[in-house]
Amino acid sequence: MTEYFEVHARDGAARVGELRLASPRTTPALVDDVLEDAGSLWSAAREVPEGDESTLTVLPHRAFPGGTAAEVRESFAVEHPDVDYPSVAVVSSDGAEAQGTDAYALSNGQSVTGHGAALVEAVVNVREAIPTDTALLFSGVATPRNVALLAYAGVDLFDETAAVVKGTEGRYLTTDEAYFLEDLEELPCSCPACQQPREEFTREDCAEHNVNALRAELGIVRRRIRDGRLRDYVEGQARHDQWLTAAMRELDSQWGYLEERTPILRDSQISAATEDTLRRVEIQRFADRVTTRYRNRFANPLVLVPCSATKPYSESQSHRQFHDAIQWRGHLVSMTSPIGVVPQELETTYPAQHYDTVVTGRWSEDEKEFVSEVLQRYLERNEYPSIVAHVPDEGYRDIVERVEDALDLDITYTVPEGGHPTDDESISNLSEALAGELKYSKRDREHNTVRAIADYLFGDGAGDDLFDDIRTTSRYPKIQVRDRDDTQLATMVPQYGTLSFTLAGAKRWVDSDAPTKRVEIDGFVPHGSVLAPGVVDADEDVRVGDEVVVEGPKAFGVGRAEMFGREMRESTRGIACEIRHVEEK
Repeated sequence: MTEYFEVHARDGAARVGELRLASPRTTPALVDDVLEDAGSLWSAAREVPEGDESTLTVLPHRAFPGGTAAEVRESFAVEHPDVDYPSVAVVSSDGAEAQGTDAYALSNGQSVTGHGAALVEAVVNVREAIPTDTALLFSGVATPRNVALLAYAGVDLFDETAAVVKGTEGRYLTTDEAYFLEDLEELPCSCPACQQPREEFTREDCAEHNVNALRAELGIVRRRIRDGRLRDYVEGQARHDQWLTAAMRELDSQWGYLEERTPILRDSQISAATEDTLRRVEIQRFADRVTTRYRNRFANPLVLVPCSATKPYSESQSHRQFHDAIQWRGHLVSMTSPIGVVPQELETTYPAQHYDTVVTGRWSEDEKEFVSEVLQRYLERNEYPSIVAHVPDEGYRDIVERVEDALDLDITYTVPEGGHPTDDESISNLSEALAGELKYSKRDREHNTVRAIADYLFGDGAGDDLFDDIRTTSRYPKIQVRDRDDTQLATMVPQYGTLSFTLAGAKRWVDSDAPTKRVEIDGFVPHGSVLAPGVVDADEDVRVGDEVVVEGPKAFGVGRAEMFGREMRESTRGIACEIRHVEEK
């Protein structure tokens, strides 16, 4: 826990924070000019410095290389004093522990940089061991090419060392390459150091340029984090070096680490420009919840259709044609890469209406494998009297046929070979395939939408536990949920496809069998927001963006989480959750 570092914005493991020195600094950032090293205890005894709030002081330390035996680390462990100024403890990735400091410097950062798996293991080990509201410092490794990935992994503080050293060695750094200075006919940069003829450009100028480029890249990273778009940037940036691509993919395999830190909703759009998008937490989480929590409540046939560029799908011209033919006689489920399958009730639920993908008309094998796996899991969980596939040949039909063979199904295809789903013949076939089926009502559509969203957000069966006996008002997608006494319980939020509870709804949630996400607070009545110091406890499964019940000795309320559960418990600064409704006990 710290008084000198506060997180203001989050994007997965990456954070924009404030290093609260006498002159505050926004992170991720370079800290050379404010970093004071008290020195290594390997070479000599060191006094604990007096320190002050203008600098970030590295306390006397013994750095251990990676792989140092535990008994050696224990024998030479340093007792860090409790100081009242901004401080840093030096830790190894093998045995990091909380030391009560504001930041932690990784002793073996240089040895793991350049090796994807080793880097990710080191960062995850340290971040999981130290308090969530403290900063992580990597020294001697940051370059314009790798700093975005390092920040994405969870590193907050850097120094100029690597950039300066490479400059004095004659290596000119950019975000995509490290050039030998003698190979450059012209300077591909307009920073102050590069505002001179190439023949006058020295290695000292090169070092200055490298630092400028690093600072500029950190500015881009901070902007991307605030926008919730760092992952999109990293997917492109990591391509410039194989080990960075490997590190990004290794991070994707660290599900627990990234999922805990990834919001369940956000305003920004996912740019599905590479196949690595399939491994993003938001995509995998949606596919997992659809195939383990969602339950079809309609008795009508399943109609599989392609996605559309317009989101939500129902507002697209193609899906309006599908709806005109189906006439509520079938349950519509869209197939799409990179999302998987999207039941009509969840078409507005993040990220189903918050992504854009590259449209080529051709599916990669990875995309086919992912979507077919999701569709198979969906059909294994949900039963239908029959299945209609209104999909074109390329990609879509191949996926459906794979699942049809795997599950031994008999699926009706309504798009002729070489045809298009919106052709007159295809639309006519779709309508005829549903001949004789009864329409389901607007009431069923709205009630099942509310229940499906509750299942998705809170857990399998939550929809029936919470909303078994309800009535709905207003128009989709701004559905209001009321009980039989006309008391409003919740409202559907069309921007994210989530549910926003009233106090009555929150009380019903607490009294139900549905899993409740709780935040326990101290003895006060919050207004507007709950700050982290006021949190006594929070459920482990709370994620940023989750609906949460907030309760303490003096208050009962409901709102939305701004931190994940463990972060609420560990943090000493920042907003833990925003309060929508509260009442005094």
